[in-house]
Amino acid sequence: MPMAQALRLAPNAIVVAPHRDRYEQASAQILSLLHRYTPLVEPLSLDEAFLDVTASGSLFGNGRAIAEAIKRDVRRELELTASAGVAPCKFVSKVASDLRKPDGLVVVEPDEVAAFLAPLPIERMWGVGPKTAPKMRALGYETLGDLARADERMLRRALGSWGTEVARLARGLDARDVSPDGLAQSIGAEQTYEHDLVGAQAVSQSLLEHAARVARRLLRAGLGARCVAVKIKYSDFGLRTRRATFSDPVQATDAIHRAAVALLARIPLDHRRVRLTGVSVSGLVESGSTRELFPDTRASHVNNERALALEDVTARIADRFDDEWAITRASLLGKTRRERGHSGPRQ
Repeated sequence: MPMAQALRLAPNAIVVAPHRDRYEQASAQILSLLHRYTPLVEPLSLDEAFLDVTASGSLFGNGRAIAEAIKRDVRRELELTASAGVAPCKFVSKVASDLRKPDGLVVVEPDEVAAFLAPLPIERMWGVGPKTAPKMRALGYETLGDLARADERMLRRALGSWGTEVARLARGLDARDVSPDGLAQSIGAEQTYEHDLVGAQAVSQSLLEHAARVARRLLRAGLGARCVAVKIKYSDFGLRTRRATFSDPVQATDAIHRAAVALLARIPLDHRRVRLTGVSVSGLVESGSTRELFPDTRASHVNNERALALEDVTARIADRFDDEWAITRASLLGKTRRERGHSGPRQ
């Protein structure tokens, strides 16, 4: 349930603000722990990762034994629970890891894959959400087993080229390797508001807050971004996104915010009410490649040394006081922690 809806139903509810920095610190600790068992670790999100432990058996035992050891380490060292799925491929392991949260462990042997997937509802398929599921059920697909048995031509007709991939995954056929330590595909921040925003100025201010979060994460990761995207969701749940790609990567708050505001001008606002805003960046590159020898200073999105230095100081002060907003821009001083607590940034 969106936080805004929850607060309408329970207006006196106490909303506990998230502490993104602490989550990122715990995530880094867990990733370090995972590398004890295999160098083949592929982060999927802040709290998920794929591991290939094929070559780790002689040291640590089979997949179940390794998963149990990781769960014990996480509980003992971080006082957190972890759920794990052990299977022959990425898709099946991800489905298995989701089945018994929290603190679950599901092992699917190679000869059990088909029987394991068959009875699961179609919502377990990647990409099948609340909008897609009713359409697929109308076509007679209730379970992953139905998708596995379906005529691929019918699936392609219903889902386009994605239909072929759906049929393969539903049969447990997923040949993707675990790709260790790759760069994140995107970094972003978004928020759903208790009270809808109205007008470009209010939305622009929210984009500045998102840009600051994204810039801080880029800086800490030593990354720049060549693409900036803006996401707007109206009160009627209509969604608009706009994106732009630049030759010079962005990294500082002001550069990201200027790009976001330019994109916002391409989204119809009029007097429509906005319940969610977001800013994300992609096309990530190492920060060493974000500085151009002769940057086009006429471009409004270009970073400059002063802005990057300010970004660095701001991040260090936030780390020093363990408070993401220990120092911020004057235009954001009116934002309360309650407003910031509805939804955190995403990766």
